[in-house]
Parts: sequence; structure tokens; C-alpha cells
Amino acid sequence: MREKITAYIACVIFAPRRGASRTIPALAAGLLALAAAAGAQDTARTRPAAAPADSLAARLERAEEAIELLRQQLAAQASSGVQTRSRLQMELSGRILTNTFSNSRRVNNVDNPQFVRPDTAPGLPANGAGMAIRQTTLGLSVTADRVLGGAFRSELQTDFYGGQQASSGGRTFPLLRIRTATGTIAWRRGELMVGQEQPLIAGLNPASLAGVGTPDFAGAGNLWLWLPQMRATAEFGGALRLAVQGAVLAPTSGDAAGAFDTDFDVAERSRRPFLQGRVRARWGSEETAGEIGAGVHHGWIATTGDSLLPSDAVSVDARIPIGGRVEVRGEGYSGKALKGLGGGGIGQGLGAGGVPVRDAGGWAQLLVRPTTTWTLGAGCGVDDPEDKDLAAGARLKNQACAGQLSWHPDGPLTVAVEYRRLETTYAARSFTNDHINLAVAFGF
Repeated sequence: MREKITAYIACVIFAPRRGASRTIPALAAGLLALAAAAGAQDTARTRPAAAPADSLAARLERAEEAIELLRQQLAAQASSGVQTRSRLQMELSGRILTNTFSNSRRVNNVDNPQFVRPDTAPGLPANGAGMAIRQTTLGLSVTADRVLGGAFRSELQTDFYGGQQASSGGRTFPLLRIRTATGTIAWRRGELMVGQEQPLIAGLNPASLAGVGTPDFAGAGNLWLWLPQMRATAEFGGALRLAVQGAVLAPTSGDAAGAFDTDFDVAERSRRPFLQGRVRARWGSEETAGEIGAGVHHGWIATTGDSLLPSDAVSVDARIPIGGRVEVRGEGYSGKALKGLGGGGIGQGLGAGGVPVRDAGGWAQLLVRPTTTWTLGAGCGVDDPEDKDLAAGARLKNQACAGQLSWHPDGPLTVAVEYRRLETTYAARSFTNDHINLAVAFGF
């Protein structure tokens, strides 16, 4: 029976601590009762009439010592945990990411380029190399067991990719930016999410440590821009889980806003939200999880008079595991006036005469994990707007291909190298850029 007491104490010490402070009195009473019963049983079975009278007292003393040790351990954990004002447990996470990079030609953004720009007048070379830390991320999450009958989770993800101070420091003084901020209630057959997230019809991104602030293939087939929205999901099935989803999103044209004060853009002036719907199929879990989906998008853009221009799209997406070490992922779309979803039309929403730019694009990536520490990846993307919809001097086509190798040993360290080749076509000619990126990340 002594072994039973010890095993019981060990199980409690290493059990999850949620609500532990409320269970200590009951636990102490249970351990004392168990010790007393053990002493009584052992005494009745084994003690002769002349056995020492303090045998039961010794057992109770050992049980009290175990209870005191448990109290100390629970108190130490409670003091080191982070709780919100509402007494919910909060988890902090992040990744310090340093990118060393080089480019062979003039691009839109040197540390994470998405398209190539035409050459400037002769003079200084357009190529160069540098370092940046602004793709570093910081996040937190809060969970609760029961909210409206479901499991609640709230997450906030930020980075330092919101621009840089106009100063001699340049990219070494980056600005904090909210990436995603969501609150989700999940039930057995459904889910409700409110916050800022990627478009419902384009929720995938290529895996890359070189493209975090703006994901790889943005402007080359990847619609990605985080938008405020409300999203509902109804799911049914067993091993193969089918779902129907709908979302109401903030309308946006994708045009740049002012530094401080903002005005309505042409999508907001329509006074109508973006609407999206999607059907999906899921199977597996964790490393073997797979998903295939198809979606539709519709929005409105204000123009002169009372008329409205449409923003439409149909999309497909897939994430397919092959065994436990290979994964294929990608997206494709066709539509018009999609700049507001993150680079559609290579960042060109309205073209010549203010017409919506018709556009088609997509991307795909292959990931291979030969071991638990090494990952190889390769993929390409393309965005090809309708030429006759574009204004003079516009980008007619944009292609990107990237290959990467990453190493993630035990602990927080990840090291990755990526080679990305971009080709952007203009009316006069095409320009290509070779981008090399060495990423060193420390996660926590």
C-alpha cells in the first residue's frame, strides 16, 4: 500500500496544473485518508499485538511531507505562469529572425522582393547585399475551456514589417505591425471566428523563412492579405471531414493609405463588404493532415456616378501529404480586380480607363523532409493579368521560383537558405532578379 501512496502522489505532481489551486485541499484530504487506510490495513494484516504504536503516525507523517512538497511545486508553477485579468492562461511565443540577402537587380523590396523593377538611369549598380531583422515575429494566445458551449482560443500575431522610420537607421528601426488577430469558438460540428486573417479562399502560404513579412509568391499567384472579417464553418463527417464556410470581409482596394489620417478607398465607398464562400475536405491529423478546397469571392468597387465595378474570383487550394515525409501544397485562382486580396494582378486592380483588371494566377510548392531536422523545398508561382486591361507601363506578367534548404536541430535554432528567381515582364522587355537569402531563426 505504501507503493500505491507514492504512485498516487507522483501522478498528481506530473498531472496538468489547470485549476490546481482549487484541488489542493481535496487532494490533501484524499492523501491523508489513503494513508490512514493503508496504515490500518497494513497494521491489521501484519502487526503483531506488541508492534510499535507509532507505525501509523510514521505513515501519516510521510504522507504530510508529500502533500507539502506538492503544495510547493504547485505554488512555484503558479507564480511563474502568465495569466490575463480574466484569469485565463496566456502563452507567449515568437521567433527572432535575421535575414542576410543579396539581389542582382532593382526590385520592389530588397530584403524580400516580389517583383523586378525596370533599371534606372546609368550610374550606381542596381545590385547589392544587406541584412535585416524586421521579419521577426511575436505572438500570444489565450484559451478557455467553455465559451458559449465551445472551446475558445484567441491569438495575436505581430511582426516588425510595418515599414521603417525615415532616418539614417533605415531598416534597423522597423515598425511593429499586426499580422493576424482572431478570436475563435469551436464546437464539435462548427466554428465561429472574428478578427483579422487571410482571405477565406486563399488561406495557404508557401513554407519559407525568407518570405515571412510578405509570403513567397505574393504578386506571383499568391493571394494573402490579412483582412478583418467574420467567418463561420459547419463541418460534418468522420475520417473524411467535409465543411461549408462563409465569410464577410472588410472591403479594400489595396491602394496605399496615408501615414496617419486615412480616407475611404474606392472599395469602402461602395458601402458593401467583400463576401466569400468555400467548401473543403480534410483528412488525417498533425503531420499527415491533408485538405482540398474550392472557393468564390465577390466584392464591389465604387466608380463615378452610382455604378459599381465587380471584384470576383474563383479559387482552388490543396495541401496533400504523401507518406510522412513529403507534402505538396498550392493555390490557383481566376478573377478580376483582386489587388485588395494581396497582390492580384501583380498589384494592379484597375487598369486603362478604370476597368477591373482580369487576372489568373497560382503557385505550388513541394516539401521533402528526409529526416526530422532537414527540409528541402521547391516551388513556383505566376500571375498573368489580361494585357489589354492594363495601362501603359504596367507589369504584364510576373513569375517566381524558389528553392530552399532548412536545418532545424533540437532546440530553438533554425537555419535556412533560399534562392529565389524573379522575372517581371513589361511592354518593352523582361527583367530578372536573383535573390539569395540566408535566414537564422531562434524560436521561443
